[in-house]
Amino acid sequence: MNRVKLIRKSHRYLGIFLGIQFLFWTISGLYFSWTNIDEIHGDHFKKLDYEPNYFTDLVELRDLNIQRGIQRIELRDIDETPYYWINNEQLFNAITGEIKDGVTKEDALRIAEKHVKSSLVVKDIELVTQIDNHHEYRGRILPAYVISYLHEENVKAYVSKADGKFQTVRYRGWRWFDFLWMTHTMDYQGRDNFNSYLLRIFSLMGLITIMSGFILWFDSSPTLRRIFKKKKLENIKA
Repeated sequence: MNRVKLIRKSHRYLGIFLGIQFLFWTISGLYFSWTNIDEIHGDHFKKLDYEPNYFTDLVELRDLNIQRGIQRIELRDIDETPYYWINNEQLFNAITGEIKDGVTKEDALRIAEKHVKSSLVVKDIELVTQIDNHHEYRGRILPAYVISYLHEENVKAYVSKADGKFQTVRYRGWRWFDFLWMTHTMDYQGRDNFNSYLLRIFSLMGLITIMSGFILWFDSSPTLRRIFKKKKLENIKA
């Protein structure tokens, strides 16, 4: 088998093998370029003008029963009451100093109500304690309340049970984006790993396919053949 036939055969089979992934890369790239990332984040379902309350007369931190000291602290507004979220593990009433063992479903509904648009009607609420790597809430604090709304886009809001923080909004558009992002990065576990061996292999094979196509064009171009033949004859005569 001569060189041109070998390159042509390799190019053809590589094209067939890589074609589906190339199609996913193209479709996902087009989708990303034509979508608004703020809309994908669900901003059109959120109350973007929400402002946390101001609180005064808070309990002194030294009066709290914290054995290891304080490394990190955040303030939470739960049902118009301030709470300290300390070291990402304990929730203290910032007025009385009492420990709160997470938020209730009623608390979660009131928290979500402050962050999502009032036009959204609650369908149900449930507590999720375990998720897999493909879940739309992956990478965030558990357990969490998932609040489902009566909406054609299957809108859901998430509030963490431990500290009462409003986490995120998910809906059909985000889920499509997430799926296409997975096919784009070829990280079928966590979505965001650009250094996977699978992506590296397909990228290299894609480069080989493109280069083989250029080589075939140079080898099979009648114009280039005439030019090279003419130059060869001129060199012989010289």
